[in-house]
Amino acid sequence: MTLFLFGKLSYGAFPFYSLIATFAASIVVIGAIGVAGFITWIRGWPALWSKWLTSLDHKRIGIMYIVVSFVMLARALIEAVLIRAQQVVGYRSSGFLPPEHFAQLFTTHGTIMIFFMAMPFLIGLYNFAMPLQIGARDVSYPLLNSISLAFTASGAALMMISLCLGKFSTGGWSGYPPYTELQFSPDVGVDYWIWALTLSSIGNTMTGINFAVTIYKKRAPGMYLFRMPLFSWTALCVSILVIFAMPPLTVATLMLALDRYTDMHFFTNGQGGNMMNYINMFWLFGHPEVYILILPAFGVYSETIATFSSKTLYGYTSLVWASVSIAVLSFTVWVHHFFTMGQSGNINAVFGIATMLIAIPTGVKIYDWMLTMYRGRIRMSGPMLYASAFMILFAVGGGAGVLMANPGFDYQVHNTLFLVAHFHNMLIPGLLFGMLSGYHYWFPKAFGFRLNEKWGRAVFWFWSIGFVFAFMPLYALGMLGMPRRSQEYFEPTYLPYTIVAMIGALLITGALICMVIQLVVSIRERHATNVFVGDPWDGRTLEWSVSAPPPEYNFATLPKVDDRDAFYVDKCNGRAYRAPDTYEPITLPANSPLGPVTCLTMVATGFALTWHIWWLAVLGILVFTGGVIARSFNRHTEQTISADEVRDIETRWLKTAHETPPIPVEAEFSNLNRGRAAGVLK
Repeated sequence: MTLFLFGKLSYGAFPFYSLIATFAASIVVIGAIGVAGFITWIRGWPALWSKWLTSLDHKRIGIMYIVVSFVMLARALIEAVLIRAQQVVGYRSSGFLPPEHFAQLFTTHGTIMIFFMAMPFLIGLYNFAMPLQIGARDVSYPLLNSISLAFTASGAALMMISLCLGKFSTGGWSGYPPYTELQFSPDVGVDYWIWALTLSSIGNTMTGINFAVTIYKKRAPGMYLFRMPLFSWTALCVSILVIFAMPPLTVATLMLALDRYTDMHFFTNGQGGNMMNYINMFWLFGHPEVYILILPAFGVYSETIATFSSKTLYGYTSLVWASVSIAVLSFTVWVHHFFTMGQSGNINAVFGIATMLIAIPTGVKIYDWMLTMYRGRIRMSGPMLYASAFMILFAVGGGAGVLMANPGFDYQVHNTLFLVAHFHNMLIPGLLFGMLSGYHYWFPKAFGFRLNEKWGRAVFWFWSIGFVFAFMPLYALGMLGMPRRSQEYFEPTYLPYTIVAMIGALLITGALICMVIQLVVSIRERHATNVFVGDPWDGRTLEWSVSAPPPEYNFATLPKVDDRDAFYVDKCNGRAYRAPDTYEPITLPANSPLGPVTCLTMVATGFALTWHIWWLAVLGILVFTGGVIARSFNRHTEQTISADEVRDIETRWLKTAHETPPIPVEAEFSNLNRGRAAGVLK
């Protein structure tokens, strides 16, 4: 009976094997209780349920994605500090982390940063900004959008549960068999990893389909593809990449699950399987994933550099084709991830050349951004600081990538910290700086007040200097031959570099602390930095043409687009902030509980499959299926905002806009900025 009720779950699953693990689990439990208690204290559950958890508004769903990302970022950064600290004390010493716990940390760190920090962050920004940029009222499938968030959040929840019950995988974020097969990893760690990734990949695939259909079908009248902002163009490229790249990952993890649960031997050499099949499928996802992560940042930089240079984006067409080229080429290079695994020299040469070719469209983008800045009216705002640091640091990482595209050089540095340095050199200045740039850029649009600029600069400097200290020494360590994932080492030459890297990790922790302080200070000062009019940066694209925060319906009447930088042209021609001739009722999707129900059922199902609690797994799937069926019988799936209500909302906003004097862009960081900055058209 106990086996039936609890499966493999027992008292031994509690994290008492390590004081650090016990403390981390306690923080998670206390934090969850604290958040629930705070919401209860402020009586926020009804609002949380009705305005957020069940909402199908793309803007609120996007914000919830970013909240998930920030929570997971905090955990992953703490794990990174522990990894670096262990390597500082790991010279001829076992240190404070046992090998198995250290292996868990680098697995969870990589898994979280890729699947539960980066992906939710970029999907959140796209969810919030892309429909506004193309003049749409929502995405094509609002309910699917909520379900996609639920799948991602349920995967993240499994990651957090793994801190409290059981242990996580020690097989790295890529989960290579045979190590992750049942024979070598009999505990539940790999199962946690499988189901967290499977849920995430299913949610991301649905998001890719949703975004692609939205861009193809929901663009405003006159918003031709080559009038779309670059951020929306990268959304289209990323959506297509996700649609084709995520299914191989889902298939690979499910086949690995079948190996572990039903003894299928898909990846067992000598039993009719081949582990290289897994590796090919994983990297058929894995390298397009690199550009799924990088292209959104390229889109953000295209917006912020043009806006804060007060210029039309230079080389728009070449930037579009460069994005498309990167998306296509990303499917031609996956073999460079296993140059050392036995394929012929000719195959390695082909994939090495293909890898080097990607540097060309990336270089085109860098030069176009620099030419946009040339003779521009540049304001070094927070978003622009991230863009400037990116162009310098990303070039270093790109150069290292071209080196590693040479199979001969790759043989020398494979599985060393040189690879870790290159990977982080691409993803932190590339992805994370881009996402932080977008966070600072669109925050006023989302919440109606600006982030504190002083603390924002502190965040930037901590991130930038911390990155240099944390990862540049790893290039040297890699050239010296230090293997990655080293818990203990005996070469004294490594020690000084590990100490410098630890200092960098602490500086990055300072960046996270400053981000929290910045948010608290900004909320406290929100009345002084209110930007209700909605255009605090003298924006160029359609999202800046509505109030901040935008109304639920986005646009009272769908805009008609005649040119690129549609809103900026309207401002210069005196067509901005005009009331439409007539107002009409607007139909929007009604709230649905299916999203949060999906999240709960998928968490239960994933947890049950991990611990072999079969009755709970079946129950979770049945409840989810029942929820989908019940939704299909619901006839009240829409809500209508009356023409009078739309008129009242728009009249109030337009009255404020006309009463708010424009301020020069040089004063956009002062309290004079009430959401109507003004520059000149170039």
